[in-house]
Amino acid sequence: MLDDVKNDQLTRVGAGTLGGELMRRHWQPIAAVTELDEHPTKPIRLLGEDLVLYRDLSGQYGLIDRHCAHRSADLSYGFVEECGLRCNYHGWLFDQDGKCLEQPYEDIAAPEVRFRDKVRIKSYKVEAKAGLLWAYLGPDPAPLVPNWEPFTWRNGFVQIVFSEIPCNWFQCQENSIDPVHFEWMHDNWGLRLRGQNGPYAPKHLKLDFEEFEHGFVYKRIREGANDTNPLWTIGRVCLWPHALFTGGHFEWRVPIDDERTLSVGWFYARVPKDREPYVQDKIPYWNSPVKDEQTGRWLTSHIMQQDFVAWVGQGAVTNRKREHLGQSDRGIVMMRRRFQQQAEALANGSDDLKGVIRDPAVNDCIMLPIATRDELTNGLSREAFEKSEQARRAAGRDEFAWLVGQPDSVRDAYRAAMGIQA
Repeated sequence: MLDDVKNDQLTRVGAGTLGGELMRRHWQPIAAVTELDEHPTKPIRLLGEDLVLYRDLSGQYGLIDRHCAHRSADLSYGFVEECGLRCNYHGWLFDQDGKCLEQPYEDIAAPEVRFRDKVRIKSYKVEAKAGLLWAYLGPDPAPLVPNWEPFTWRNGFVQIVFSEIPCNWFQCQENSIDPVHFEWMHDNWGLRLRGQNGPYAPKHLKLDFEEFEHGFVYKRIREGANDTNPLWTIGRVCLWPHALFTGGHFEWRVPIDDERTLSVGWFYARVPKDREPYVQDKIPYWNSPVKDEQTGRWLTSHIMQQDFVAWVGQGAVTNRKREHLGQSDRGIVMMRRRFQQQAEALANGSDDLKGVIRDPAVNDCIMLPIATRDELTNGLSREAFEKSEQARRAAGRDEFAWLVGQPDSVRDAYRAAMGIQA
């Protein structure tokens, strides 16, 4: 159990809070690159701050205060110029550093005053990597955006999926180091949701949790498996500070504010060997709903929607004083302790932070534990791919089992990449 003070340290993300300051030392994925192809501005709420993301006509990205310094107009309705974003209310122009470049009437009425040089708004760094736009809200010097190994893979189809979850980010992230929920939520409950009464899925017999440089690894043995199984010898990754990595995909839990989380999924599917070489020109993105519009009930048909039900069911910010943690929760305890230790160390002036990467040589390609590495890096034969597709359908899963609402255009692009006949 955690008291209110400790719980606040884990969950509060505003500027000046222990947890919020720690999260500001890490890059946050906030949008897809292709989103700004459709419209060059996007309102963003991140770590309790209201901002606007944009790409100007020169291709430069910016992330600045959402409100104009003149009379607080909403800059997400502004329009981009060759350099910067112009307010649609009175034409004040701001660049990616928050500097005011033009004040059209003031520049005419009193050019000698150079009032614009006295005006600046909040601004943060933005970088593009792996089809995502990443934001850094911390102090200089900014660390490097991690170049995880899957970002370097070729011959694969990638898609990015967003969902907004109405609860605190930390209870979402705790799911990343909770292996037993797979047995009950995704296997047993999933079976019931598909109208089948059994049998129960293989039980978890043994668990282990280990900390490493980039987070934690959880390992498990279930009935019918032994200690040679890759899920025991290699395991899966709870990626520091706010993601799950399974080998084929990442799930980031990005804090919007104390009571809302942006789920960002990055999914890689290796094409069969007979489809190589495959080059993806653009990485598509889409938004997955969390509720049934007609009933108001949480959606439960897909894997991550099932997770969402568990997260939001704990409340906007879960009350950890009422918990009764057991042996399966050892990883959660490890993660909480490390987060509190890191937040307190930062508050005491330490800059030796877990998961912060500054060495370009290290960042060239950051390897992570991957139980299915051979399949993901070398691909499958056509025969093996077809068998895996058949097994997925037999288990009641569609081609994209993770999230509901995949657009037809993305499904068609995936099928074309994989050589699946209509």
